[in-house]
Amino acid sequence: MRVMSNADVRAQYEAYPYPERKPTDERKRLVTGSPSLPVEMDHWLWGGARDWSQPLRVLVAGGGTGDALIQLAQLLTDAGRPYEITYLDLSEASRRIAEKRAQVRKLDGITFVTGSLLDAAAYGSFDYIDCCGVLHHLPDPQSGFDALAAALAPAGGIGLMVYAPHGRSGVYPLQEAFGTLLEGLAPRQRLKRARAIFRALPEAHPFKRNLRLVDHEQGDAGFYDLLLHSQDRPFTMTELCMALERAGLQLAGVPEPMLYDPEAMTGPCDGLDALARMQLAEDLRGTFKTHVVYARKAGRVVAPPMGRAEAVPHLRGVDAEALADHVANTGQITIDTAGASFSFDVPTAAAAALRRVDGRATLAQIGAGLDGFESVWGDVEAALCEAGMMHYSRIHL
Repeated sequence: MRVMSNADVRAQYEAYPYPERKPTDERKRLVTGSPSLPVEMDHWLWGGARDWSQPLRVLVAGGGTGDALIQLAQLLTDAGRPYEITYLDLSEASRRIAEKRAQVRKLDGITFVTGSLLDAAAYGSFDYIDCCGVLHHLPDPQSGFDALAAALAPAGGIGLMVYAPHGRSGVYPLQEAFGTLLEGLAPRQRLKRARAIFRALPEAHPFKRNLRLVDHEQGDAGFYDLLLHSQDRPFTMTELCMALERAGLQLAGVPEPMLYDPEAMTGPCDGLDALARMQLAEDLRGTFKTHVVYARKAGRVVAPPMGRAEAVPHLRGVDAEALADHVANTGQITIDTAGASFSFDVPTAAAAALRRVDGRATLAQIGAGLDGFESVWGDVEAALCEAGMMHYSRIHL
């Protein structure tokens, strides 16, 4: 793999800021996703019990055109919660887009910095760090993990995304081929030549048969970032956890735990530790394009507050009434995600509890007067929390 310099990286993203975004689109939609959703962050990093009256000090490391920045700033603004966000990126073109998006939304509390995430600790100590789509593009990814760890407050957490190998089949031979053919060309020349070559590829090429890859169809920046990046190394879950460990960090959780549980495919996997199970699931599914994880300082254990009376559940992507009606009628929760379908048996009695989930009521309040609530709610947690459809947090959105 050819190693690109910081100058090469900067040239790419000055020419093709990624992902492509129009600041005026902020008037009609908010781009959201994991990580860096406040409720999800709280669930995995702070046991659902963070004091949101205290300012959240955030670093968006390698912020690109601003998706994570805008998401987090807007959601915290909507919730009336204080924050201080530092945006850090090498590309001035990307920074300008992120700044304009924030201006359209009238978001404040943001400091914009042009620089390297390797210098993250120079900008302070942070309660939360977002770093998505960056570490796998560094000449030495471990230096990036180390830099993030150095900038993380003792009780803080990180939400990060790195590429995974299996779901990106076909990408890396093309990156190598384009690197050989187009070395030394300016970004716009590289793109023009690469598009012409791509059109001549046989339909049987592994890349063209990989239906999960779509960035190359979504604009010049997407094509360039996917197929013309000359520094791109994916991580298996095992490799990711090893990099975290070397940086003094540890895995805190993943947004959809059920996807990393192999037993739906294999039956009981006795004798395997947690990481081995996750790696087995990755290898068997064969479709992960990325790994999105939350991490914290090694040795700091803060589990999600499953079943605790004071915990406040929030539903994600589902209406409580509609879900309650479905459970009452079928006794099941069925979830389709990432090309897989999961079905969980849930007692119909759980419908009454689900109707009370509003992001403000505690489990004690939800269960008040409901017979057998504790046992019923355990089934709800097993389905919804494993699917990333329910999290615990005291923030009121």
